[in-house]
Amino acid sequence: MDWHEKAICVGADPDLFFPVGHSGSAPVRLQTARAKAVCRRCLVREQCLAWALRHEEADGIWGGTTEGERRAMAGRPAHRFRDAA
Repeated sequence: MDWHEKAICVGADPDLFFPVGHSGSAPVRLQTARAKAVCRRCLVREQCLAWALRHEEADGIWGGTTEGERRAMAGRPAHRFRDAA
């Protein structure tokens, strides 16, 4: 079984993890917070984040991080990813 099959977001509405709109708007901030809350409970969050970083995923919430947060992490050691979400 791959890590993504164990993810808590399996079966969730994928739109939750891809907020649309201005990143500073209240609706986008709320949606981002809700997506991150799901990620915080996930047992495979680290694998999800590592996948997103490895594949340079530019959109959405992956492993409890936004696009901007992942850009800021690029090039840092993997052990620092644990507290991202």
